Amino acid sequence: MFWVLLLLLAWAVAGTACTRLCLAAVHTAAMESNEAIAAREHDLTLYEAAFLSGGPRRVADLTLVSMARQRRLLLAHTGWATVVDPRGRDEMERSVIGAIGPEGQSRIEPVRDAAAAADAVGTLADRLVNAGLAVPDGARNGTGSAIRQVRLAAAAVVALGAIALLAPTPSDMPAHLVALWFALPLVLTLSCLAIARIEIHPYAQWASPAGQRLLSALVRHSGGEGDRTYLTSVAVRGVRAIGEPDLRAAFAHREQDRRQHHGGA
Repeated sequence: MFWVLLLLLAWAVAGTACTRLCLAAVHTAAMESNEAIAAREHDLTLYEAAFLSGGPRRVADLTLVSMARQRRLLLAHTGWATVVDPRGRDEMERSVIGAIGPEGQSRIEPVRDAAAAADAVGTLADRLVNAGLAVPDGARNGTGSAIRQVRLAAAAVVALGAIALLAPTPSDMPAHLVALWFALPLVLTLSCLAIARIEIHPYAQWASPAGQRLLSALVRHSGGEGDRTYLTSVAVRGVRAIGEPDLRAAFAHREQDRRQHHGGA
């Protein structure tokens, strides 16, 4: 029977994808036992919080916002960055100034891209990974790839079930029972995705479980007003935490540049 062959193929696709996701989850969960001790007494800097919340680009955004609030960098609502004070106070700021270039003025989006790829951010990432606070590239990419494979498997099961139901080859099995058999591997894949959303989603981001605990503690203790609280919000939430209209317009213009660049490509 043709539909049985399709059902076996559906089970093979679903089982392979779900097994890979489970193995990725087990591998990632094992990281927690190796990181807890080193992370307990670590006080996050704002740059570290930015990286754990949003990766290299979040660090670049935080640096741009911090320098703009100190009037050492002008971020115009038109999407341009202009250097006011060429003396960077740390490696991150020097990376931003270097990305702007010798003319002292550049579009914000290429500055952000260059600063995110700078050695200073790479060094920060390595330090966080070694401290057990950030997820290594291999683990993050492996888990994300496994989740994508399960999603594709779910779509494949639906497609195979539709082919089995619409195939002109006669079958002794009623159509609703054929659909029920294909529903089983579909339930398996959807269940794995649901569990992954609850259990694996935090691991798939930049911060490890220990890093996320430190981020949560940082947010809890950052109440009140002041520049530190403001920059903490930007580090954790990104540019959507920016309150100044002109500064928000500068980053909104940056996002338009990014979309136009990818659209043209």
